[in-house]
Amino acid sequence: MNATISSEVEKFLKGLVRRNPHEIEFHQAVREVVESLMPFVLEHQVYREAQILERMTEPDRIVSFRVTWEDDSGSIRANRAYRVQFNNSIGPYKGGLRFHPTVTQSVLKFLGFEQVLKNSLTGLPMGGAKGGANFNPKGKSDREVMRFCQSLMTELHRHIGENTDVPAGDIGVGAREISYLFGQYKRLENRFTGILTGKGLSFGGSLVRKEATGYGCIYFCENMFNQAGDSIKGKTVSVSGSGNVALYAIEKAHSMGAKVVTASDSSGTIHDPEGIDYEKLDFLKDLKEVKRGRIHEYAQKYPAATFLEKQRPWQVPVDIALPCATQNEIDQNDAELLLKNGVKAVCEGANMPTELDAVRQFLRAKILYGPAKAANAGGVAVSGLEQSQNALRLSWSRDEVDTKLHTIMKDIHQKCLEHGKQGDFVNYVDGANIAGFIKVADAMVAYGAV
Repeated sequence: MNATISSEVEKFLKGLVRRNPHEIEFHQAVREVVESLMPFVLEHQVYREAQILERMTEPDRIVSFRVTWEDDSGSIRANRAYRVQFNNSIGPYKGGLRFHPTVTQSVLKFLGFEQVLKNSLTGLPMGGAKGGANFNPKGKSDREVMRFCQSLMTELHRHIGENTDVPAGDIGVGAREISYLFGQYKRLENRFTGILTGKGLSFGGSLVRKEATGYGCIYFCENMFNQAGDSIKGKTVSVSGSGNVALYAIEKAHSMGAKVVTASDSSGTIHDPEGIDYEKLDFLKDLKEVKRGRIHEYAQKYPAATFLEKQRPWQVPVDIALPCATQNEIDQNDAELLLKNGVKAVCEGANMPTELDAVRQFLRAKILYGPAKAANAGGVAVSGLEQSQNALRLSWSRDEVDTKLHTIMKDIHQKCLEHGKQGDFVNYVDGANIAGFIKVADAMVAYGAV
């Protein structure tokens, strides 16, 4: 980055930090994007004159509200919830709801900002948003979760709609939570319409939605390898996490001939050098999706596996690393270790799982690096397909949805190539940021000063 561009980046970020103090996650997400976009923006006067970057980093609105609910002991509890409606220039707001103690306005702004570009990359007419609450569903009974979801929707319902804002699930918000939320919306509004995605198949959900983010991540990774004249077949893979994204990334990677040797949760990592096959994956799905157990139970079941307490998977030598847990789970030291152990590709299944210094290391090393806004877009892509099915009052088959997902991920890869190819190297960060930006920016310019 030359001195002029660097100066413009720092000037922009100084203003952003001044306007958004103490929002560290949001600052990080914007810096990564602006460092990619600034040379492009400086070359295109129309975007500078319309102040597109300044406008894109300011949410359209943020709704913050209290959620009061009663626990099983009869005590009244209160949490804080948000909906950050970031940008609807190319379609209704779209983005998940997250229930986790770490949810703050900063976290949701970073997620909403990323969502704008990610949704643009899919080619579907979706704007970007994110929401959630600092509520922890872990350890809560089904009835406590139900009462919380009903209370949250009692306020949220007035801010969403099929042509306004269509939330989905995220960390802590799975099929159970979506069902409670949708039931309360229907009760309040007396309408049956597609205002949430990730719904059950019996009431308007889409096949492949649960698997979509994990599958999409593997499809994108395979496209990167194909571009380099290779394939993921025969490669050793480390996966972090054991939620939906991780489980279905493991499933798809195994089906395509790779050997996945790790999974993790907040307690630590299991390393299975024999690989996680379908039988072991079924055990993991039952453990995490049904019994809500802990990852160390896998090592108790399968003696070949080792449980690495309170450790991340990145110390295990592999060809491909798939961070599928949460933000900032790969730091500079993890990146150095992965590169030292010969990693060929890092493909992000989670949102912003790699710290900025670690991203720079991967780019300098010129390995295949698939950033979240491209590699993680499979989930929201199938959410968009669910919206289409709801609007048309029909359901597509599993093969139809999976084929559409495969095509969308291939198209995203092509857009990244178009804007990120630098000689023999493809900078997928630049490619994803520029491709996602152009569509939104052109719509904003067309609307004028609004």
